[in-house]
Amino acid sequence: MAGYQLRLSLGVTNHTESNENRKDLGTLLGEDLDFHGQDSGYASHNFHSFPAKFPPQLPRKFIAGLTDVGDVVLDPMVGSGTTIVEAFLAGRRGVGFDIDPLALTISKVKVTPIDVGPAIDAGQKILEKAESSLKEREKTEQTLRQRWNSKTQQFVDYWFARETQIELQALASAIEEIADPDLKIFFQLAFSSTIITKSGGVSLALDLAHTRPHRAKVIMTHDGKVIVGKERVNDPSPRIKFLTKTLRPALAEFAKRLERNLDGIQMPASGRFEPMIGSGDAQSLPLPTDSVDLIVTSPPYASNAIDYMRAHKFSLVWMGYPIGDLGRKRKEYIGGEAVTDIEFAELPDVAAAIVAEIAKVDGKKSRVLHRYYSEMTRTLQEMFRVLKPGKVAIVVVGNSTMRGQDTRTDICLADIGKTVGFEVPRIGVRNLDRNRRMMPAGMKLDLDSQIQQRMHHEFIIGFQKPTA
Repeated sequence: MAGYQLRLSLGVTNHTESNENRKDLGTLLGEDLDFHGQDSGYASHNFHSFPAKFPPQLPRKFIAGLTDVGDVVLDPMVGSGTTIVEAFLAGRRGVGFDIDPLALTISKVKVTPIDVGPAIDAGQKILEKAESSLKEREKTEQTLRQRWNSKTQQFVDYWFARETQIELQALASAIEEIADPDLKIFFQLAFSSTIITKSGGVSLALDLAHTRPHRAKVIMTHDGKVIVGKERVNDPSPRIKFLTKTLRPALAEFAKRLERNLDGIQMPASGRFEPMIGSGDAQSLPLPTDSVDLIVTSPPYASNAIDYMRAHKFSLVWMGYPIGDLGRKRKEYIGGEAVTDIEFAELPDVAAAIVAEIAKVDGKKSRVLHRYYSEMTRTLQEMFRVLKPGKVAIVVVGNSTMRGQDTRTDICLADIGKTVGFEVPRIGVRNLDRNRRMMPAGMKLDLDSQIQQRMHHEFIIGFQKPTA
């Protein structure tokens, strides 16, 4: 197919090693944790955009310093799978859980070895079938009309141009014909990454990777035709220019994403163990007591400050999830805003005082924060249970503000961990590279913005389970 020929250069990343020079937790937390200027896109790490993910060098540091080949490394809130990929590459036994269906898809694809040759051939056939479907427009449109219920259709019509919907339908139909489940999910992820990108992908959104999407004010097709905001197309203001978007052809974008992902594909290698990744709640882990050698994870912010589902639903609806089901799923996430039917835990002094301080100005927000610390209490209890004696949990968090009050998440979680039974020898600090951080940055630096206040550093809490 002349228009979309796949070209790539293959390379296999492998840093499997045995730990002969083990370091103590305090030493590791005192070392450089910024990793600025280092390549974070090797192997399969750049398969799909994901907000606020930590660099792969962070879990790699603790995996190398605190575990041996064959040890069990857990991420109970697996997100984009960074910890699991690093465990896989280092010859450890990765285990990951999440309740977000897209997070599970991303993580599974990143560590599923597939043969490159058949994948290239199958990808070429997908593009050829999709292009052929576009020539049968009436049939493709009919299939598109039958795809969703009315509520999901309304969502798709608001966020996707009609022409883009037809292109995506052609691609989705071709991918659904793939018989091999590993190949099918690989292509589904490449499909998703054409939609969820820092630029908003092929949707009408300006920004999806940062989870706070807004529909563009002026939207043009790739050939210059204005389809939204015609009265503003000649507006010279910086704001309108910032809120203007040019749509890209979905097939061409899919071909580019697919080529990139093929280049980072994981190949089978000796000394590696197939990870275990599944749906699960971090507050109730389906693992035996004293079974894990290391935990590296990054829990969500309180009050849905980073709203994963708000962005993930853009591609999940194309994978067969009704929009209503995704809305209900969102309420189950740790850090959600719903406060009915929540089991609130008794909090240690610092966390209780912060919740009480916020309650003076906003009772609902204080209950939201109390919910978050209650859920993290149960999560830390589970981490303590599944860790072997003497082993470590690394928890990466950022602070946030509620009604002008610093939530002091690092201090509060450290105190909660101590009440659970952990020792906390040190809390490390990582200075963030704002220009590379996958969070909503806005048009300019605004130190009064709550979201931007969280973009300068984050904390790495080291929890250690006593040996006795």
